Amino acid sequence: MDENFDEELEELDNIVVLNDEEGNEVKFEFLDLIEYENEQYVVLLPVAEDGQEDEGEVVILKVEDTDEESDEESYVSVDDEDVLNEVFEIFKEKFKDEFDFVD
Repeated sequence: MDENFDEELEELDNIVVLNDEEGNEVKFEFLDLIEYENEQYVVLLPVAEDGQEDEGEVVILKVEDTDEESDEESYVSVDDEDVLNEVFEIFKEKFKDEFDFVD
C-alpha cells in the first residue's frame, strides 16, 4: 500500500470538526486529552483552510459527559483562566520535546 496514503489516513484520524457560534464547521487537530482535577480537557490545534496546521495558539476545551446512547462527546469552552493555564502547563511539560513553545 502507498505510504503517503497511510500517512494521510493517520492525519485524518486526528482531525476533529466542531461547529463555531455561527454554525460554521472548524477543523482542529486533536493533540491530547489532559486530566485535571477529575475533569478531562482536550487540547486542539486549529487547521488552516488549506489543510496545514495553524502555527497559532492551541484551543483547550472541557469534555462534558458523553451521551451514552450516541457515544458522542460534547466540548465546552473554559472560562476559568487559572484552569486553562494549569491544563496548558501540563500539556507543555508532556510535549516539551515535541513542540517549541513560545510564551
